[in-house]
Amino acid sequence: MTIAAFKTSLDKQAPPAGLTPALLALWWDGKGDWDRSHDIAQEDHSRAGSWVHAYLHRKEGDAGNAAYWYARAGKAVFRGALEAEWEQIAGALLLENAG
Repeated sequence: MTIAAFKTSLDKQAPPAGLTPALLALWWDGKGDWDRSHDIAQEDHSRAGSWVHAYLHRKEGDAGNAAYWYARAGKAVFRGALEAEWEQIAGALLLENAG
């Protein structure tokens, strides 16, 4: 799935089939449901799940908690716009999922 198709899927009521938990969490965040997204990311103990979890806490404004999750994901703290980070994470995870 391309990033464009992933973004277009946000117009649907339900997420596309076959998404990893991290991508599912991003999808729900893209729909504006932070709580549902966080619940999914919190249960995903993979590096990808930790990366999404970090983004969500940065979005929430909890820099300390976000830094913890970035470290768990092996990623540097993102300093750009939230929208840019969402797209970067989604693109990387979609590419990883395709391989």
